[in-house]
Amino acid sequence: MVQGADRGPDSPGVPAGGVYEWYQRGLELLNGGSPAAAIQILEHAAAAEPSSRSVREALARAQYGAKRYAEAAANFRMIVEADPAEDYALFGLGMALTRTGDLAEAVEHLALACAMRPDNKHYATALRHARARKG
Repeated sequence: MVQGADRGPDSPGVPAGGVYEWYQRGLELLNGGSPAAAIQILEHAAAAEPSSRSVREALARAQYGAKRYAEAAANFRMIVEADPAEDYALFGLGMALTRTGDLAEAVEHLALACAMRPDNKHYATALRHARARKG
């Protein structure tokens, strides 16, 4: 999970608390329907803990929710590169690539996610949609 040193409120531009608090607050904002606000705090967490896959996933989800699809794809890609068996990151990458118009690569990642979790209806639906758009 995420770690990190606490930052005081006297650090300019840095929210109070530590990485874990930033991560938790970012998730709260994201789950509360405020992806743009979540991005602001999750970017601090990602800068402090760049190898944290949980922070990267939350940031990528927030970026996707804020329609910043290329940025979301980049963060999902970082997770997939660190762990190619991470089915949710493959799904997220495929979804973000679908939105950027890179349908060939999107289908590839969505197909891998489906192969890993054939019981997941969301993955299968996304794959069908991407294949239909690809033609």
